[in-house]
Amino acid sequence: MLKVIVADNYEEVSREAFRIVKETVKILPEPVLGLATGSSPIGLYKKMIADHNAEGTSYDKVRTWNLDEYIGLPRSHDLSYWTFMHENLFEGIDIPEENVHVPCGDTEDPETECAKYEESLKDVTIDLQVLGIGADGHIGFNEPGTPFDSLTHVAELAEQTRRDNARFFENDIDQVPKQAVTMGLGTIMRARKILVIATGTNKADAVYGMLRGPVSEDCPASILQNHEDVTVILDKAAAYRL
Repeated sequence: MLKVIVADNYEEVSREAFRIVKETVKILPEPVLGLATGSSPIGLYKKMIADHNAEGTSYDKVRTWNLDEYIGLPRSHDLSYWTFMHENLFEGIDIPEENVHVPCGDTEDPETECAKYEESLKDVTIDLQVLGIGADGHIGFNEPGTPFDSLTHVAELAEQTRRDNARFFENDIDQVPKQAVTMGLGTIMRARKILVIATGTNKADAVYGMLRGPVSEDCPASILQNHEDVTVILDKAAAYRL
């Protein structure tokens, strides 16, 4: 079932997303969160930190698995997703470091890393998976054409994805890695509940494909139409084609 919430602006989108995350953390004794990077969830993470500081919401029993990581960037790199998650969330809440899982992209053997990461999820069910969506409809780094039954794998990043992400790399596409370790679409679909955050007119076509288009590997996010519990939170700009 797909539930769509259209908010007035990014602040309200983040507030609605936080409400769902907090409910999951409060209700379950040992919640498992799947987390995303990029600009979409930053407002959510800020609200999680603010609430932890003001209300004392604890994350000491939470375990997290991140969607993806660039191949070739050490964890100490300013633009690794390991660094992103620690700077934007983990350092601001009381989650134990041993409960944090982010793929390792700085490896001689990324295929083995993919297998290890998938294995780490074998006996885990993600209670709430947070997703953004790319302008080409990718979720995680599952680009158009990725098989719906894919597991954690090495992804070749599409040129559009690398162009979109160049803003984080001094607007220099040549600095953007060409590959990433990513949870597969099959991996993502095992989550009990999925939360998608999308804002901006540049996401409107992808949002339309995700919600109203055919279920096709041409738009990887369209697989979410087959999941039993998905909430999509949009601002008006991202929702304008609906």
